[in-house]
Amino acid sequence: MKVRFAQIMRVTFLAVICTYMFSSVPMSAAENGSRSKTKFHGTIVSRDGDLVKVQEKKSGSIRDVRITGTTQIAHDQRMGAKALVPGMNVKVWGRGSHTGEVEARKIKLYPDALSLAAYAQQQILENKAAASQAQASADEGIAKAGAALSSADQAQNTANQGLTTAQSATTMATANAAGIGVLNQRVSDLGNYDVVASTDVHFKNGSSRLSKDSQAALDAFIEANSNANGYVVEIDGYTSSTGSVPYNQNLSDRRAAAVAEYLREKDNVVAWRVVTPAGYGKTHPAADNSTSQGRAENRRVEVKVLVSKGIEPNATVTSAANR
Repeated sequence: MKVRFAQIMRVTFLAVICTYMFSSVPMSAAENGSRSKTKFHGTIVSRDGDLVKVQEKKSGSIRDVRITGTTQIAHDQRMGAKALVPGMNVKVWGRGSHTGEVEARKIKLYPDALSLAAYAQQQILENKAAASQAQASADEGIAKAGAALSSADQAQNTANQGLTTAQSATTMATANAAGIGVLNQRVSDLGNYDVVASTDVHFKNGSSRLSKDSQAALDAFIEANSNANGYVVEIDGYTSSTGSVPYNQNLSDRRAAAVAEYLREKDNVVAWRVVTPAGYGKTHPAADNSTSQGRAENRRVEVKVLVSKGIEPNATVTSAANR
């Protein structure tokens, strides 16, 4: 009996030791490897929200890259995460996740003419999508107004039982029809914008840095127009004719981006109010480029406050200039 008890105790002891050892074994090589650091070059082939598919340049394989709140977007033109569109060349630093994705720590953009065109087209599509959403909301409003008119017609039928009641229902139906006419006009105007205020800020030759005077002018401009109902801000950058076309395109983009960044960070203009900043190089000169004064006038960013006619049908226009 004592021998059997001792054997049982030894078996139990060994089982406990084995359980402890297996529970202490580190994660498998595959699991450990999934969190390893990674770095690669590639081209974006598609994007769905925060998940970007990148074709690795070296191997040709498709990598799933996840953008997080801490992902740094490094670039020359300060286009931000919205520039991660198909066709954009990128370099990715990050760690693999247990799902096989790469959680991006940093993404650097290498924009070329093709990817810049894709980026611009993406912004156009997003603007169209926003307009479509506004149109859908307006259509819903029209449908509700139509339901109200139907109710008025039903009241008219009931009112036929008495002349006084019929006259009252007719008046109501007429009022509803007039209201629908006004609503239809407001809906048709949702995609049309009025410029309610504008200002220019100017830059030194070859620079995209805002001067103190330009910053003060932007502060005053936004403060004066921040109460506009449903306003958005359009930012267009330009240069003089000095320099090559690619250089001026890049410089005008950086000037527009500098103004957009200042409005977001210093004047608390939320991102959705800022229409995608755009650079137009030396096109659309405001003055004659053959004189130094004219070239100084052309080194500018035009800032406009826009309000939809469907939101504010009687907007007034003001303007200011930082010369």
